[in-house]
Amino acid sequence: MRINLLSSFAAGILISTTICSIVYFSDKKDVPNASAKTSENQIVKVQPSEKDMKKKLVTKGYVVQTKDEYDKNMKAAKAAEQKQAPAENSKSNKNVTKVVVNVSEGMTSIDVANMLVKANLIPNALHFSQDIEKKGLDRNLRPGVYVVDSEMTSDQVIDTIFKK
Repeated sequence: MRINLLSSFAAGILISTTICSIVYFSDKKDVPNASAKTSENQIVKVQPSEKDMKKKLVTKGYVVQTKDEYDKNMKAAKAAEQKQAPAENSKSNKNVTKVVVNVSEGMTSIDVANMLVKANLIPNALHFSQDIEKKGLDRNLRPGVYVVDSEMTSDQVIDTIFKK
C-alpha cells in the first residue's frame, strides 16, 4: 500500500505540472506588453512620441538637446572662453580651473550648485543656492552654456550664470 500511495502522489505531481505548462505555453497572446490590439490576430507596437521620450528622460535626470542646440551652446562657450583668454594671459601662471556649465530647460539653482560643487568651484551647494534666492535671481536661470573658472568670486559666478 505504501508504494501505491507514493506512485499516486508522483502521478498527481506529473499531471499538474503538465497542465500548468500547457496553459503557460499555449496562451502567449494575452501577455500584456507595450502594444495595442487592432484585431484578434494583429498586434501593433505603440511607440511613445518624441515629447513623451524627452519628458521621461528629463524626469530621470538626463539633459536632452537637439544637435543644433548642442552645437550652438558649444560655439557660445568657445566664444566666451576666447573673450576671457586675453585677460588671463596678463595674470600670473596660477592654475585656473575652467568649467563649462550646460544649463538645460527645467534645471534649478540647486542643480547648478551641485555641478559647481563637483567641479570644486564652490564649497557648499545649499549656501550657494540660498545666496541666489536671497538675491532674487532664482527665476533668472536660462538654458545655455556658461564658462566659469576658479578665479571668479561667488558673485561673479552668479552674475555669469544667472543673468539679471
